Amino acid sequence: MHLTNSMEIILSAFSANCLAQFYKLVVALVVNKQLDFKRLFQTGGMPSSHSSFMMGMTTSVGLIAGFNSIPFAIALIVSLVVMYDAAGLRRAVGRQATVLNQIVTEIFSEHPHLSSHRFRELLGHTPVEVFIGALLGTAVAIWIHGI
Repeated sequence: MHLTNSMEIILSAFSANCLAQFYKLVVALVVNKQLDFKRLFQTGGMPSSHSSFMMGMTTSVGLIAGFNSIPFAIALIVSLVVMYDAAGLRRAVGRQATVLNQIVTEIFSEHPHLSSHRFRELLGHTPVEVFIGALLGTAVAIWIHGI
């Protein structure tokens, strides 16, 4: 099967993303003993699907256009920004959500008639989750390029 260059890049990125999310679904099934399809669409956790997606795309661009090309340089810079954001800003937001949820729990235990909306806490990634996601994306792109 021969893919066009653009289709190879797209397939690499989306396949890496899907594999990362599927892994999260399987881990949730093993740990919780129940199938939770919401895990396929949730952010956070091991491995980072954002990192897998971006490095799948970046590696594929490098394999096709060359690792000394302008398209690869652009793809790598954008990928690094996304991965930094996943491990930095989004992780900080997740920590803030944890604190806010603790405050909400305390306040609403005394005032149950008020809204007790909880914020999502699992938003960002640890550096290890980002790194493993990046490795997964790289491996998927190399595999797809080889077929």
